[in-house]
Amino acid sequence: SVETITVGSQVAEVMRRAISLMRMGRPGPAMVEIPADMVTEEVPEALIDAYRPVKVTAAGANAREVETAARVLREARRPVIHAGQGVLYSEASDDLIELAELLQAPVMVTLEGKSAFPEDHPLALGTGGPAVTGHTLHYLREADVVFGIGCSFTRHGMAASIPAGKTLIHATNDERDLNKSYAADYPLLGDARLVLRQFIEAVKSQGGRPAGRESVRAELERVRAAWLAEWAPTLGSAEVPINPYRVIAEFMRAVNPRDAIVTHDSGSPRDQLLPFYRAVPPRSYLGWGKSHALGTGLGLIIGAKLAAPDKFCVNFMGDAAFGMTGLDFETAVRCGIPILTVVLNNSSMAIEIPHLVVSHDKYGTRDIGGRYADLGRAMGGWSERVERPEDIAGAFARARKATEGGQAALLEFITSQETRFSNRGVLR
Repeated sequence: SVETITVGSQVAEVMRRAISLMRMGRPGPAMVEIPADMVTEEVPEALIDAYRPVKVTAAGANAREVETAARVLREARRPVIHAGQGVLYSEASDDLIELAELLQAPVMVTLEGKSAFPEDHPLALGTGGPAVTGHTLHYLREADVVFGIGCSFTRHGMAASIPAGKTLIHATNDERDLNKSYAADYPLLGDARLVLRQFIEAVKSQGGRPAGRESVRAELERVRAAWLAEWAPTLGSAEVPINPYRVIAEFMRAVNPRDAIVTHDSGSPRDQLLPFYRAVPPRSYLGWGKSHALGTGLGLIIGAKLAAPDKFCVNFMGDAAFGMTGLDFETAVRCGIPILTVVLNNSSMAIEIPHLVVSHDKYGTRDIGGRYADLGRAMGGWSERVERPEDIAGAFARARKATEGGQAALLEFITSQETRFSNRGVLR
């Protein structure tokens, strides 16, 4: 939405329209353009005093259509709930948990929806991004009905594709998403929280928890444990240079996810962190990737710390991402915003090894150099360079103490050029 103020008396009505569009339906940015010759025009005080804040409203879905879709979901043999960022925007995580437990249905979240469902919950499958957990892959392949709530079901490289042959229930507050990438068998238009409440009431009225779901949690735990056992040697690797998965595993042991807000960056850090890091409270993870590039995570985590100063705010980035936006770490230092930036330095764009073959052979295009802890210190922050796996845990503890003391901190881990990912690209 873009609107131009052409006379000063329009300020209140233009702002009312912009804020209304920004906050209702599918949330998104609104732009108000003020021409240079309008900036100094006086606006009558009475006009400003008469302005009334916008009241936000939302709607549920068609009740009969919900009743039908709820019956399909309740009678499904192997249902999966596919939750997107709309659950976060509508603050519907508790409602999502209630429906999942009522149905005993496993829940996966989208890249942008990570943290909409607690990933330490026995019914959590994890995130459906470019790389996915073993249990996400297993259950999405086996599902007969997929219920998408607060998601766009967009076919994209940053999203796990829905395998063919599934019955799709798609609930979204944006009609442009319905039937966009997939034909919806049961399309529903409405706010995620209100639709979830409708489903809960409909399922209860139809008899409540379906029969035969008693073993769902135990089966899911077996699949999850088998996947983690496959990755255990990598997550606990003692290799030098440090394996980046070891850094992630040590971070998870050291930090309670309820105390933190975490984000990744483009490329390897995203695809390594997403499947393994278990986000728990809503908005404790900032998932992104569809339209942003290297280095975005640093700005996002600075914003997160301003919004939630009591949280331990951490962004993981590679050396290539630091090369794009790393000097913005100085903004955090200068403005007294005590974040932790984790730089996984493998001196390479390792994720591009299959793609930059000829150019690298001729010109070394994948090679990157730098001592980023030195840069962090030169910019006025607290920093440390870590080269051995046994030093990882202590470094995280010291970095967190620095942030608690008000300092922006940077940890540089010298890592291997790891190119293994959990089921990366399998669901595309």
